[in-house]
Amino acid sequence: MIYVTDKAKDRIQKIKKDENQASESFLRVSVVSGGCSGLSYQIDFDTEQRPDDQIFQDNGETVVTDLRSMLYLFGTTLDFSEGLNGKGFFFDNPNASRTCSCGESFSV
Repeated sequence: MIYVTDKAKDRIQKIKKDENQASESFLRVSVVSGGCSGLSYQIDFDTEQRPDDQIFQDNGETVVTDLRSMLYLFGTTLDFSEGLNGKGFFFDNPNASRTCSCGESFSV
């Protein structure tokens, strides 16, 4: 399961509205190689599901990830922070053994 906080949900809905995203669009979350800790998160809007997709519903939002990324993301919470010290979207990932100071990459 991938969880979505109220703040993240509000921001996702605002972005969808501002960018005129299709009503059937969902959030695709992936883990890719890169970043100072070895793995990085990638977030995009998508409208097409793939054969190996894992689909989750939380807090009224649909979050989709591929099977490989799911191994790294299981139990992760997507959150959003704004303000002077805000990070934007960030992940609270219980599987990460180490994260970089910017919060955009991790290792397991």
